Amino acid sequence: MNFTGRDCSRLSVSRWWFGRSLLVNGPVAGRYRGVKSQDVAAIRSAIAGRLQSVELGPVLDRARAFRSDFNRLLEQHRMQGRWIPYDRVAAVLRLRPTDDELALLRGSMREALLTPEEREALDLLGRDWTAIVRSVNAQILSAELASRRDFFDRIEKSPLTEEQARAVVTFDNRVRVVAAAGSGKTSVMVARAAYAVARGFVAPERILMLAFNTDAAAELRARVAARLEAVGLPTAGIQASTFHSFGLALIGRATGRKPSVASWVGRQSTEIDKVLAIVDELRDSSPEFRYKWDTFRLLYGRMSETPETGDHDSYDRDTRQNGFRTYRGETVRSEGERLIADWLFLNGVEYRYEQPYAHDVADADHSQYRPDFYYPQIDVWHEHWALRADGTPPEAFTGYADSMQWKRSVHQRFGTTLLETAWHEIVTFKGFAALDAELRTRGVELDWNPERPRPTSGAQPIEHERLARTIRTFMSNVKANSLTRDDLAARLAERPSPRTRIFLELYWEIHDRWEQELRAAGAIDFDDMLVQAADLLERSPDLSAYDLVLIDEFQDTSHSRARLVRALCQGPEKYLLAVGDDWQAINRFAGADITAMTRFEQMFGPAETVRLQTTFRNPQTIADIAGRFVSRNPAQIDKRVVSARRAASHPEDGPPVTIIRVETRDGLQRAIDGYLTDLATRAAQSSIDVLGRYRHEEKLVPRHGFPGLDVTFRTVHAAKGLEADYVILPNLTKGIYGFPSKIEDDPVLGLAMPGDDGFPHAEERRLFYVALTRARRAVTIFTVVGQESPFVVELLDDPDVVVQGITPNATRVRVCPGCGQGTLVLRRGPYGEFLGCSRYPACTHKAKLDRGTDSGRLRAASPRMP
Repeated sequence: MNFTGRDCSRLSVSRWWFGRSLLVNGPVAGRYRGVKSQDVAAIRSAIAGRLQSVELGPVLDRARAFRSDFNRLLEQHRMQGRWIPYDRVAAVLRLRPTDDELALLRGSMREALLTPEEREALDLLGRDWTAIVRSVNAQILSAELASRRDFFDRIEKSPLTEEQARAVVTFDNRVRVVAAAGSGKTSVMVARAAYAVARGFVAPERILMLAFNTDAAAELRARVAARLEAVGLPTAGIQASTFHSFGLALIGRATGRKPSVASWVGRQSTEIDKVLAIVDELRDSSPEFRYKWDTFRLLYGRMSETPETGDHDSYDRDTRQNGFRTYRGETVRSEGERLIADWLFLNGVEYRYEQPYAHDVADADHSQYRPDFYYPQIDVWHEHWALRADGTPPEAFTGYADSMQWKRSVHQRFGTTLLETAWHEIVTFKGFAALDAELRTRGVELDWNPERPRPTSGAQPIEHERLARTIRTFMSNVKANSLTRDDLAARLAERPSPRTRIFLELYWEIHDRWEQELRAAGAIDFDDMLVQAADLLERSPDLSAYDLVLIDEFQDTSHSRARLVRALCQGPEKYLLAVGDDWQAINRFAGADITAMTRFEQMFGPAETVRLQTTFRNPQTIADIAGRFVSRNPAQIDKRVVSARRAASHPEDGPPVTIIRVETRDGLQRAIDGYLTDLATRAAQSSIDVLGRYRHEEKLVPRHGFPGLDVTFRTVHAAKGLEADYVILPNLTKGIYGFPSKIEDDPVLGLAMPGDDGFPHAEERRLFYVALTRARRAVTIFTVVGQESPFVVELLDDPDVVVQGITPNATRVRVCPGCGQGTLVLRRGPYGEFLGCSRYPACTHKAKLDRGTDSGRLRAASPRMP
């Protein structure tokens, strides 16, 4: 019996097991029928040869090589005291046999046949290599923290904490540092650069630090120079730059021609002025554009996406009807009716809203008929139907179709003229064009005047500046995400919106003119620059002259910045440290994509996450209140912020977070004046930041000075990264210019912006967190009774927040049990006093007034309502 390698290669798995048994155990008389004992030697020889054949021999070779290289890697890093980075481990792992090869290897022999070296190699292949590396890295980390304690104590003015030092030593290829407010993230960046130089891991000229503004970049340069020199380390060559400066320099180096940045970009005010200038030119040169711009601003800018949505913003005391306020000052029942009423008003058309029908048609099933609109000049009635494009009303509108049929039959019976419009038609220009033609045919003169004077009781339109700001925000996101016309058209097709379609028509005309202006100036804007720099690096990785890249404020990274960072760090022996706090992600309007932080590994690859959870700024109570508030959004990265100073170091400060309620808006400045006057008597030589949601809130800061107090007004956005002894939030109320703001939430922005997590006011919530965490000693929040911000209402339930009032009545407050977003205030109706929600008419919750408990405690100036 002569077995060859070819014969063995044809053996099935079952015959391999049979042969393996012969090879190991030898023949046993009568055990294997049909196999002669003299053939056993040949079988064993053939199978043994097969194990060293071209199919299985290399498998064992790779297993042995993997074991050797893996163990060598661990030992080298132990000896060097250097963290084992993921990419080095991955390079060794690529030597492993495949799972299929291992299955074949293990299925074709018994362990007894392996040498000890081969057995150890196979055993290593079956173990959790990540756990092994993690264990060795833990040992290296512990040893480094102990042996280099002197370095960590001296590299910054204050010794690094253990969690800061851990972030420095964790020298992996990609490290995400989740840093709480006031946790010393800049110290980690400086110490990381110093550690890399001191250990010889990276040469100074191969280190790049990127910040988001010139002040932050300048601080990094100064800190690196001062602290590395203090410990005797070279600093020449370390670069600290803004993304924009770095991108411009890279483009210049790659192309031989450094681009110029347009003079009007870089500041929001000048960019919005440029958009307004373009809009003025387009309105002057194109009547069609002028009409679209004015119509969107005056009519569609306040419109919801469906006929049944939209929050009531008006109440008619005579009809006791909730609804929507028109430019003429009346309250109509639906947003569709408001669109028509405002269009008629802007065209100078005389109309009457819900005038009783000319004939008495009330019966057992119907009250007296009141059509939506009546045109007395031509004796024509007008009904507006809440119908979608398929001709159906919203499902919640029970009996709507029957009501339509009855109303039409009334007009047929009495021979009156009825005009009809539908929601799906008027949400496009087509619907109003048809209504225009109908009215003109019947002799009505239309005089479109966007500047038509409105009564003081009428609704206010969207300002030109506000719409221009929305356009510029949209443009930044379009460019940052490299979106084309086709991309946006595809997104619009996925979630159709007539309102957004109109906006896009306006946007592309402005976008094209913006691009023409850039070309005429031979310049680019910052969005273009980031995209061009990322393109160049992706095509030519050799343009990156850096091995260690450190990024500040990583939660504010846009898609184009993330591309730039990823391209900088591609290739072997590259190291990225990204420091940020998703709780402080507040620049989505400028293109920031929080997922760069929250989904870090998906974008950059396998990474280590280190947390800095000790704050050196806030007392523990402020940290707890702010943390509980922002964490109501479950999409945030979990962290437990601990103050380095547990006990209150300034007992005279009083409660760490106080809400002061005043009776009217007019009382805010007086209340703030009184608070600062009192503070000056007990906290001299202190800094106070008054943080407004908007710049115009600066008028609430008293003009005169306060002895011993350094009072500064800033917007909350401008206060990012700063701190003060005391923080005042001067106007925490609801409304268009409230906090949370309703201005920044235009739904059209969602078409170009990075996706949010869907949590209500997610970005505004994070902005409020930033405001709270600027304070070293105490935060004082001012609000108005019955007009409290939803954020204030949430804080009312926090046990650590203290509520005060300028009057005793304003001190007492109850959260509305109906919506949980407003407060109960005293109201007066035709039947006396009762408690109603401050969010009325959005919330209609009412409660009886308990004279023994509530009388006098909730009394506040408030409008009549039923």
